[in-house]
Amino acid sequence: MPDDAVRQDGAGVPDELERLWTPYRMAYIRGENKPSDDTAGECPFCRMPELDDESGLLVHRGTLAYVVLNLYPYSPGHLMVCPYRHIPDYTDTTDEEVVEIAALTKHAMATIRGVSGAAGFNLGMNQGAVAGAGIAAHLHQHVVPRWPGDQNFMPIIGRTRTLPELLTDTRGLLAEAW
Repeated sequence: MPDDAVRQDGAGVPDELERLWTPYRMAYIRGENKPSDDTAGECPFCRMPELDDESGLLVHRGTLAYVVLNLYPYSPGHLMVCPYRHIPDYTDTTDEEVVEIAALTKHAMATIRGVSGAAGFNLGMNQGAVAGAGIAAHLHQHVVPRWPGDQNFMPIIGRTRTLPELLTDTRGLLAEAW
């Protein structure tokens, strides 16, 4: 095909985008080495509250939900708000659980700001495995603190997340400030 030829379907036409291939993520996409979450007894979000706070990385225990550090954080202080009940979907929550999850999320943001000066947050729930939920069987809300320039080339090119302190130290700071 001549260089100046343009196919109607766009195939073979440069789009001026560079590609960064991350084939190591296929293990995550395929669910390899994923903890079993078919039953509440095997679910890590059901097991965490059974541990002591430090071992489970729990920051706060509420009546219907708890706050825990993410074991694989996107940024320092990445928390999750989880109901104690083993439910997969936001529509399965009771009115009381919705109120407590919202209140704990609000308090988590204020606590993180007070401890670390976060400039912003990403909040979200991935509902279902196809939406990105690593553990789809147990509802959890992410509270991800953000700072200017915090997501640079390191995770993609360096395959490294830079976290300035140990999770146990972060848990201690947040739990104390709570």
